[in-house]
Amino acid sequence: MEKFVQRAKTLIEALPYIKKFNSKTIVFKYGGSIGSKDFSNFARDIVLMKLVGINPVIVHGGGAEISKVLKSLEIESNFIDGLRVTCPKTMEVVEMVLGGKVNKEIVSKIIMNGGKSVGISGKDGGFLRVKKVKASKKSQDLGRVGEITKVDIKLITELQDNGYIPVVAPIGSNNKGVSYNINADHAASKIASSLKAEKLIILTNVPGIQDEKGKLISSITKKTANSLIRKGVIAKGMVPKVKCLVQALMDGVNKAHIIDGRIPHAVILETFTDSGIGTEILL
Repeated sequence: MEKFVQRAKTLIEALPYIKKFNSKTIVFKYGGSIGSKDFSNFARDIVLMKLVGINPVIVHGGGAEISKVLKSLEIESNFIDGLRVTCPKTMEVVEMVLGGKVNKEIVSKIIMNGGKSVGISGKDGGFLRVKKVKASKKSQDLGRVGEITKVDIKLITELQDNGYIPVVAPIGSNNKGVSYNINADHAASKIASSLKAEKLIILTNVPGIQDEKGKLISSITKKTANSLIRKGVIAKGMVPKVKCLVQALMDGVNKAHIIDGRIPHAVILETFTDSGIGTEILL
């Protein structure tokens, strides 16, 4: 009997959050570092959210899959400032892996769990317009890596209005129609702010932001985060994630979180419980 009572308490705890987020948009960035084996739980969580009246939008990465295919084709993977150097041949692989394989696998999992989903890339309908990113050193060239200059949300809102869960591959085009690779954290941040999202949640393969002793920080301000970046406590791949979350908040997103996507039903725990998981970033 006790376990049934606990289930009832869990549902009651979720009720105010279901009310609060009804009809609101939440953008999720699902990191390629998590791997596909954890995606079934995530897909169930996303379908549940849609059924209770929340509008989820998924932006996905796929760096590990891209590197694997490039290696099989004997194309070297190089990175500058944490961004993949993208020559025309690499761009073909990026479009094939992100726009094809990874995107369609995610859509398929959502449909298998009872949801309605459509996969799109930033090129579809001119959704994500970009300009070329310049490397920090003038002597370096990132190739076809894009920074978003415009987000046309019409396609996303039409899908939402018709009951679909949009799954976005971070590929955009410039004003001449040339394809560009976009950092998925950057894409999620810009999409979230353009949609005036209630939340931006980045799912990755670490518990969240950790302090000097490796202890999880459940809530952190922009000022403290910047201090930890300067000290090197927040380092490597976590730096652009934190910066993208902060930028989303500055651009009007209400809440920003980074959570461990490997935890079963991490999205439900973060969204519908009092304690939550991971790290919330505040301005």
